[in-house]
Amino acid sequence: MRYEIMGPLRVVEEGRKLSIRARKIEVLLTVLLVRADQVVPIDQLITEIWGEDPPRRAIAGLHVYVSQIRKFLRRPHQNESPVLTRPPGYVLRLGSDDLDFHCFERLVGEGRDHLRERRYKQATASFESALDLWRDPLLDDVCHGPILEGFQTWLKEARLECVEMLTDSRLMLGRHRELVSDLYQLTTEHPLREALHRQLMLALYRCGRRADALHVYQAARKTLNEELGLEPCRALQDMQRAILTSDDRLELHVPA
Repeated sequence: MRYEIMGPLRVVEEGRKLSIRARKIEVLLTVLLVRADQVVPIDQLITEIWGEDPPRRAIAGLHVYVSQIRKFLRRPHQNESPVLTRPPGYVLRLGSDDLDFHCFERLVGEGRDHLRERRYKQATASFESALDLWRDPLLDDVCHGPILEGFQTWLKEARLECVEMLTDSRLMLGRHRELVSDLYQLTTEHPLREALHRQLMLALYRCGRRADALHVYQAARKTLNEELGLEPCRALQDMQRAILTSDDRLELHVPA
């Protein structure tokens, strides 16, 4: 069985994709999966489901939701539910089941190792496979508690970091022309991510668009000054100087 929470929750088994329609039960199972193999206390689960103003019979409601999850996950070959009562709360044991964000972490780690060793084709494949696991934002409208909010923040940041490393790999493979439009979109969506501006500048420079690359720097500098009162980071400043001097180090050197 495979759990997928990099998007709306679903459970995949033997080609079937199963989902939960009741939102509070979906939230509960998602929290247990985010904290898989760890005991989540009852008070934390109540906060995740109802926020800071739970109903008077919240504990009774929680027990009902746990029972529904156990029924949803029940399989003929299993003697014990993966959701266990463990004081002071509940724990979901993964066992041999898969969880998509664990796979995401593994693929990103593999890609980072390949990138460090300058194996850019393998790095690109690992990062692309990791990003293929991403579907949609996680339960945006019902994240009441710190566990799901924290996981949502981590997931978005991890995805952006993966995108940046994938872009570095593709740049090293000479794929700068196909990256320009995507990087323009990414810098618009994330104007304070200086790494994305640096990558866009390099891609434009390698496309023979030096003026456009320098304009990206000026626009990024203006945004950073207006939003944060900061000058661009050293890496971004170094990229501007390298473009102004047509530094040979900016040229593409694809490894054999």
